[in-house]
Amino acid sequence: MDSAIVKVTSTTAFPCSVISIQDILCPVYDLDNNVAFIGMYQTMTKKAAITVQKKDYPSHSFYVVVVVKTEDEACGGALPYYPFSKDEPVDQGNRQKALDVVVSPAVSTQAYVNGMLFCLGVFLSFYVLMVLIACWENWRQQKKKERLGLLAAMGTPSAETGHPHITPDSFLGHPSYNGYSYGSFDNGSTASTENVTEALLSTEASSYSYTGQDPCQHRQRHWAVTMDRSLENMAGRPRLDSLSSVEEDDYDTLADIDSDKNVIRTKKYLYVADLARKDKRVLRKKYQIYFWNIATIAVFYALPVIQLVITYQTVVNVTGNQDICYYNFLCAHPLGNLSAFNNILSNLGYILLGLLFLLLILQREISYNRALMHHNRQAMECGIPKHFGLFYAMGTALMMEGLLSACYHVCPNYTNFQFDTSFMYMIAGLCMLKLYQKRHPDINASAYSAYACLAIVIFFSVVGVVFGKGNMAFWIVFSVIHLLCTLLLSTQLYYMGRWRLDSGILRRILHVLYTDCIRQCSGPMYVDRMVLLIMGNLINWSLAAYGLIMRPNDFASYLLAIGICNLLLYFAFYIIMKLRSGERLTLTALLCIVCTSIVWGSALYFFFQGLSTWQKTPAESREHNRECILLDFFDDHDVWHFLSSIAMFGSFLVLLTLDDDLDGIHRDKIYVF
Repeated sequence: MDSAIVKVTSTTAFPCSVISIQDILCPVYDLDNNVAFIGMYQTMTKKAAITVQKKDYPSHSFYVVVVVKTEDEACGGALPYYPFSKDEPVDQGNRQKALDVVVSPAVSTQAYVNGMLFCLGVFLSFYVLMVLIACWENWRQQKKKERLGLLAAMGTPSAETGHPHITPDSFLGHPSYNGYSYGSFDNGSTASTENVTEALLSTEASSYSYTGQDPCQHRQRHWAVTMDRSLENMAGRPRLDSLSSVEEDDYDTLADIDSDKNVIRTKKYLYVADLARKDKRVLRKKYQIYFWNIATIAVFYALPVIQLVITYQTVVNVTGNQDICYYNFLCAHPLGNLSAFNNILSNLGYILLGLLFLLLILQREISYNRALMHHNRQAMECGIPKHFGLFYAMGTALMMEGLLSACYHVCPNYTNFQFDTSFMYMIAGLCMLKLYQKRHPDINASAYSAYACLAIVIFFSVVGVVFGKGNMAFWIVFSVIHLLCTLLLSTQLYYMGRWRLDSGILRRILHVLYTDCIRQCSGPMYVDRMVLLIMGNLINWSLAAYGLIMRPNDFASYLLAIGICNLLLYFAFYIIMKLRSGERLTLTALLCIVCTSIVWGSALYFFFQGLSTWQKTPAESREHNRECILLDFFDDHDVWHFLSSIAMFGSFLVLLTLDDDLDGIHRDKIYVF
């Protein structure tokens, strides 16, 4: 037997006691003022557990020493009041405690091997699964090419499978925006001369759609163009490009409407093509900075964290004070100098699945670049613009979350918890940026401004952990900043960056309120964006009010809840607007959403089991400790690590595959919302 576990239980929480494991030496330190001088020790109310390793005790034997403390403050009890009487001893009452002490063998070496093999097997199976899916997808694409080649050889045109043309605002009571008015002055886009001429010459007089060899599918648009219409009648259409029989000089073409971003972004109906006008090479470099910046941040953040937690572990091993770290002592399996190796091992999933996600993105980028090299029109003009920098940053953040979570679990306590949450803020922020980038590639935030904002969030997290506990002044300042940031971000999103924060901002706000609310009651131009922003503001104002009233002790988790709520809100809005716009979810995306939701639900069940809590004293925290539930090696929190890493990977896959249905749709037919 290389190790043993000493379990001590009691039916009463008080009086507070100390459990000490000491080598068989003289003297035995069994007094309240010297029990901490040697060996390992814990304060105790109802539960205590200490794992003893043979290597730490040369005599292969040890004493179990129990000391009842003179007061209960160390265990979370009240400081006693002793009335003072002259020349009379202080009566401390009856401070006795009944205990059950059980010494049993700890887990064997085989359990460690089984735990490591299980962990590797679970996550490496995802690699095997992805390879099989890639092979199947490659086979399917080859069959599709062969089928299309056969159809082309037979001269049979393939059927068009465009999405139905539904307006983003139709469900809110706005008039339907059909394809005939696409290209009107109000929309700010133009239909090509060739399209109009082709419609006139088409034998299908009642409808018009793109067919033939164009690899990009266009949404079917009904023009109601009859054969007997004259060119003069067609010239009366709103904002169609001039035909050859019409003098161009007779019309003001308003060239700015196709070139000036200040004009383009104020159109009522925006399409992805309107916000994907910048040079692709410039945007590619812009978004690659996200990856290189987060890699640099990770190195500079992780190194001091690793050094600090190693110091914590060293202090625990040298002093023997096991009240420093909040483990689940009933399922804490040491290895080497680490006190809870199983809690560290279970974080391996974040690293392996983050690496797998990076490999998937690399494969997609290689395929996309190969298509561009072959001047594939579908890759160049169809679907959501492909920018992979944010995906690389997300995969790196997931790997860093695993590393820093492992560092936190080396010695979990109140001051270390920020290590576990820092890259969760990063992941939430990057996911929101990626969702926004999909439909707004030209106006997404730069890496420098995005990481600067995330740095401010982490700064407030640290300040809240150190000074926020019960500090009303801090909560007032934080709530005001939270609400101001919410309003500023709402303005940025609503006007798509076309506003300025300067000395004239108040005058412009008053002018808008006067003209749109007082002088005449006019509805918002961008109804969908307004609905999202109103919902977002209501949720954020509610969270700010909750924080100000309740002032929760766990500020880091409160801050993380704000980020997750905003991410879920934006994701739900994106899905709803996607479906309302006539788009659909591919089977792969739908499967990822369903499976990920199930895994998240299961993961949260294990997360809320609460095996320990640093919001209480170490002795009170140990009352929540439980036995291992998986392979006699992993506890509930380890299962949370397994499931949450899978769920995060699944969430990333959802973002990756969410708009795959648009790969064959031209960008001037994909809505911005």
